[in-house]
Amino acid sequence: MSVDASVNAGTTAVREAYRFDEAALARWMEAHVDGYAGPLSVEQFKGGQSNPTYKLVTPRRSYVLRRKPPGQVLKGAHAVEREARVLSALGKTGFPVAHVHGLCTDDSVIGSWFYVMEMVEGRIFWDATFPDVGRDERAAYFDAMNGTIAALHRLDPEAVGLGDYGRPGNYFERQIARWSKQYLEDEEAGRDPGMDRLIEWLPTAIPAGDETRIVHGDFRCDNMIFHPTEPRVLAVLDWELSTLGHPLADFAYHAMMFRMPPDIVAGLGGADIAALGIPNEEEYRAAYCRNVGRPPISEADYAFCIAFNFFRLAAIFHGIKGRVIRGTAASAHAKDRLGSLPRLIALAVERMEACR
Repeated sequence: MSVDASVNAGTTAVREAYRFDEAALARWMEAHVDGYAGPLSVEQFKGGQSNPTYKLVTPRRSYVLRRKPPGQVLKGAHAVEREARVLSALGKTGFPVAHVHGLCTDDSVIGSWFYVMEMVEGRIFWDATFPDVGRDERAAYFDAMNGTIAALHRLDPEAVGLGDYGRPGNYFERQIARWSKQYLEDEEAGRDPGMDRLIEWLPTAIPAGDETRIVHGDFRCDNMIFHPTEPRVLAVLDWELSTLGHPLADFAYHAMMFRMPPDIVAGLGGADIAALGIPNEEEYRAAYCRNVGRPPISEADYAFCIAFNFFRLAAIFHGIKGRVIRGTAASAHAKDRLGSLPRLIALAVERMEACR
């Protein structure tokens, strides 16, 4: 079963709960966006971002608006100002991101903070097998993704003005503690022997040495816009989870696609990658090391990073389970995701066993 692109692709009319004063936005655009000329019409992207995302259409060009959700939000959540900051900083380095035209921190304009960026035209691949690409071309698309994440990890956060974008150091330790705490405190969602073993083992197996780089946090094929006809990444999207962190954690999350069942998130689990013309996991990992300019990653360190990422995703799904039980996430989609939790835990435990 593969990802159904129709669920996420394209736009729809703005949903009732997410409407705002479009005339007020047009006035803000006139004052803050160079070259803007109306009239303006607004559509909403279908994709499941937690920050509502809109397509702004004018006769000359289109834009994208990302906003905090309307109403009360948790402190620190939906930080569109952080997204705008990282996009602006990375854009100055030539890294492929959309250009930010402006950030608005005045709630009175549309009801919540937002930023406007360019609309990058190209292709998004919701299926990690790249079914719309010929077999002989697929390797080049994987090379493009690999080179892009390596380019991000080569950047010095201090040099690009992002030295204070997160807490440097001890990334694995802090992340393991955070997700373990969430899992253990959600008693209604229950306990799992595999998760309990992972929580006990992960802090004891953190690789030696520490590194801090800008990390995306959700680097997947469906968070990239590719050139309309070439194997080239034009823009990396959805920086909501970006921070300062360990680059190997970020790369391993991306490389998890080789083991990920495709009905959970875009993944290659169960696919015949040789027949598809896709490099295998070992080749992909070696290419990353060459691209970023680092020694090969040891099998033990890599297995730890994969186990950590499956644990992190399982902890997120465990939180969804708790919200479903409490009736605060009662959508059919949320309930459907619960079937994935045992598989994520099993994949994490499998990688843990590989380290022993």
